[in-house]
Amino acid sequence: MARLSRQVGRYFGGLWRRPDFLRLWASMTITSFGAQITNLALPLTAAVLLQATPMQMGILVALETLPFALVSLHAGVLLDRVRKLPIVILSDIGRGVVLLLLPLAAFTDRLSIEILYAVGFLCGVQNVVGGAAYQVLLAQMAGRRRLVEANAKISLGETSAALVGPGLAGGLIQMLTAPFAIVLDAVTFFLSAFLLRRVDAPSDVPHRGPRQSVATEIGEGLQLVRRNRTLLALAWLAGLWQLLHHMQLAVLILFATRELGLSAGAIGIAYMFGGLGCVLAAASAERLSARLGVGPVIVYGLLFTAIAWQAFGLIAGSVAFATVALGLTMLTFDFGGVLFGINYLALRQAITPDRLLGRMTATMRFLTVAAAPLGSFAGGALASEIGLRRTLLTVGVLGLALAFGAIAWSPVRRHHRLPAIAGE
Repeated sequence: MARLSRQVGRYFGGLWRRPDFLRLWASMTITSFGAQITNLALPLTAAVLLQATPMQMGILVALETLPFALVSLHAGVLLDRVRKLPIVILSDIGRGVVLLLLPLAAFTDRLSIEILYAVGFLCGVQNVVGGAAYQVLLAQMAGRRRLVEANAKISLGETSAALVGPGLAGGLIQMLTAPFAIVLDAVTFFLSAFLLRRVDAPSDVPHRGPRQSVATEIGEGLQLVRRNRTLLALAWLAGLWQLLHHMQLAVLILFATRELGLSAGAIGIAYMFGGLGCVLAAASAERLSARLGVGPVIVYGLLFTAIAWQAFGLIAGSVAFATVALGLTMLTFDFGGVLFGINYLALRQAITPDRLLGRMTATMRFLTVAAAPLGSFAGGALASEIGLRRTLLTVGVLGLALAFGAIAWSPVRRHHRLPAIAGE
């Protein structure tokens, strides 16, 4: 009984006792629920309502990530000069407004693939700026000693949404149609902005060192990553992972709807399995990191995602069987992806000086996610030539090669504990 009491106290203690962290957590969890709708509705609008080709799907996914390549480095420099909380609030409001363009276009019979492209790109811009500001704000509010705990708790909220959200999203999309279901996602961003207005973040202060040119400060962020073997290795791993992930992302919804014959509801059910994998990973991340080490968990998480990539291309059979098989594969993928992500974020935050957190975050997002548009284009182009199933199998083979390469050679695997901060 005493042991159970200690475990309950440990779980509900720590950062849960900080009201401002709870508001930040609630804000992210609410928008995560809404995002489940858009994550399904945007590609389903393209695939089902607009009959998009594989290349058009590749372009859509690419435009959602292109802002990482275009503005993330400049955003990182500017974030180090300003408070982050107002940026997060404005980004939430901006994303809500942009998302409302889709139901408006559908209501006026002007919905087109070009409008989807515009919405995807503009949401990507808001995600670059707001997402980077959010990550820095989280690190500042939690403190370095609680980075793994903070990322695990945030991930638990996100993954709880991933567990319940897809099923609800699939049902809403079938009832309302995809464009009109997105209204609910827009509402979650407005609600998030309202919650964040009540957050008091005294640690959210601009860096007050001497000002340099934007180009000089961008160079400082790039040099930090280049000179730190761990950050550089993390950038390579995450960049190649994003390349392959977006190759798969560009074709998976098309594969599910056209080759497996799944409806929005069935896809939502399958994605709920993925949410279960997210919850399991978020709940076990701290314990696995303590037992196996932060670095080993990163590379093992990568291996789980690679196995899932290969399995996607092997799914076949009846609608019922394909739904279950897709669900189990999503569970494996999301379990590995969340383990990878929690420890990846904690490790890179722990070894970066406070004054460079904004630039490091933006630089790493640039170096890793800048490969995503290339992956999306490659996935769409490859599927146009060899088909959807063979494209998924190709991604699986490449993913396994990346995972085994990381296990064998990456310096990341040697970090069993969070290291000291990188030198100032």
